[in-house]
Amino acid sequence: MWKETVAVDSFRTQKSVTIDGNRYALFKLEGEVYCLDDVCSHEYSLLSEGEVWDREVYCPKHGSRFDIATGAVRSFPATEPVTSYPVEIRDGVIYINTDRR
Repeated sequence: MWKETVAVDSFRTQKSVTIDGNRYALFKLEGEVYCLDDVCSHEYSLLSEGEVWDREVYCPKHGSRFDIATGAVRSFPATEPVTSYPVEIRDGVIYINTDRR
């Protein structure tokens, strides 16, 4: 199901949104918007608060890296990916398909 989040112009690089009690991290890179689960798969930490380098987000707690486009884990200590979600922009508003969960 597609869910409305925030205006695409309401943040610069990354933002956390909560929908139906679930946290999602939105990222803007090179003109595209991506969405991942906001919680690291290794230990509870918000990816939306991590640093972004080379199309990867670094978990702020232990430094695991995740591919922003796919959610694939790129470094330890995490061993499991985080879920990525399809994104659409309609009239300047970001929608994510939460059925991916």
